[in-house]
Amino acid sequence: MPVNNYWKRGEPMVLAAGATLAVILIMTLTLMAVILGNSLGYFWVKGLVRYKLTDGSYTMGQHTATERHALTDVKRLQLKVGNRDLYAQDFRWVDYSEIAEQDHPKDAYLLERNEHGNFFGFLKELKGLDGAPVNADYANLTRLHREVLAKRDGLQAIKDEMSSLNQSSERLRLKIQKLEYRGAEANGVAIAALNEQRATLTATFDRLNEQLNQRQTELAVTAAVFSDAAGTTKELPLLEIVRFYQPNQMSVLAKSGAYLTKIRELLFDDPRESNTEGGLFPAIFGTVMMVLLMSVFSLPFGVIAAIYLREYAKEGTLVQLVRIAVNNLAGVPSIVYGVFGLGFFVYGIGGSLDKLFFPERLPTPVFGTGGILWASLTLALLTVPVVIVATEESLASIPKGIREGSLALGATKFQTLTRVLLPMATPGIMTGLVLSMARAVGEVAPLMLVGVVKLAPTLPLDGQFPFFHMDRKFMHLGFHIFDVGFQSPNVEAAKPMVYVTTLLLLLIVVAASGLAIRFRNQMRRKYTTSHF
Repeated sequence: MPVNNYWKRGEPMVLAAGATLAVILIMTLTLMAVILGNSLGYFWVKGLVRYKLTDGSYTMGQHTATERHALTDVKRLQLKVGNRDLYAQDFRWVDYSEIAEQDHPKDAYLLERNEHGNFFGFLKELKGLDGAPVNADYANLTRLHREVLAKRDGLQAIKDEMSSLNQSSERLRLKIQKLEYRGAEANGVAIAALNEQRATLTATFDRLNEQLNQRQTELAVTAAVFSDAAGTTKELPLLEIVRFYQPNQMSVLAKSGAYLTKIRELLFDDPRESNTEGGLFPAIFGTVMMVLLMSVFSLPFGVIAAIYLREYAKEGTLVQLVRIAVNNLAGVPSIVYGVFGLGFFVYGIGGSLDKLFFPERLPTPVFGTGGILWASLTLALLTVPVVIVATEESLASIPKGIREGSLALGATKFQTLTRVLLPMATPGIMTGLVLSMARAVGEVAPLMLVGVVKLAPTLPLDGQFPFFHMDRKFMHLGFHIFDVGFQSPNVEAAKPMVYVTTLLLLLIVVAASGLAIRFRNQMRRKYTTSHF
């Protein structure tokens, strides 16, 4: 009898549910620990170790891993040797049996460059702004590097003016193209005037470009000669060096400052070195912008559809079929939505818009190609079933007496819906929005078909009219993970950036979901009463 009561009370099921929850929490925490462990240490400046091998050669780098060889059972270590332009590789395995000596040279430099990754070596020569040799030491290198970067930043005004001229020239080109489409003979005078204006802009652009190239060439004279551990020399223009350190002389405070500098670069700068280094601002911006647009599209349509199904549609076979279809849509693979978005939004609606409003630009598409608008609409279709189900369940959970009491007091059905039911259903609606955002942020497959790219030269939002360019392609953190982790020619070197991007993506999901959950809880406290 006691055993029968034990099973009847359902205590085994309670224990099983608790154990399942514990396993899920452990798996989640393990995943987070792996991501945090591989991402947070990426920006910490590690010391350089120089090894003298038994064959008399030298190698230097950062110790990254230790293992035993699977076949020979020989213990070996992995070094990040950098100097990709010299060695054509970033990492090297060294057996412990091959190491004769090792030391940590104080005068070793770590250089972060715009191309070819990091360079590890020793400063040998230094050329000033006029190309004349100067004393090769850390102080002079720091001073000259700051002067070169200041002069380079001073060229930004020229670059901005060139960008403005280029955009003005492009607008004139499109006007000329439209007039030629309408009739070159009838609009010959206007076309000639526009061509003259464009020629003036082109001449000014060429002059500025020549001036910019000349100044950059002058800055390239300032260079430093470094040698690697083996003595091979390499001349590096200071213009190509992003920053440099002497890691074996840095204190913990100095390394902490360098760490914060790299975090700032990650959040606010553009990527470099095929997206494996530098910042992620365009990808962060594109991800957040796409999620906001998706929410603007999916939330109203999902709520309206749920209201009709729950409050206005008569129960019957058709309504049941619609509910079954909505539930099934939530389980359709995302790539299917991507194919649909490509065919319906991009080629269908976008192609029609091009024929109606931009016929002179064909066959070059404007809206008939992937862009952030079509990507957002595709993800809105993917997530709208979640919003519909959550909203309908929230409306169904409101007691029938609330509706009857409102109607009995003289309110119309529409007034009851907008002033009583929807405010009370808001917590459930926000739950659906949270779930839809969490799914949309991580989707990559459909975006590859409808607008996401490896590198976007311009953001969808800028200071040029009409300010928000819905036809532009964009970068996305999820696609960035796929591209860097699986399409990079140097996957091992790019692995830390994959973890960093994953952490940023998770933080965006947590931040967006946290805001929605906070708003949901506020609405729940406001509209939940003791009568329930």
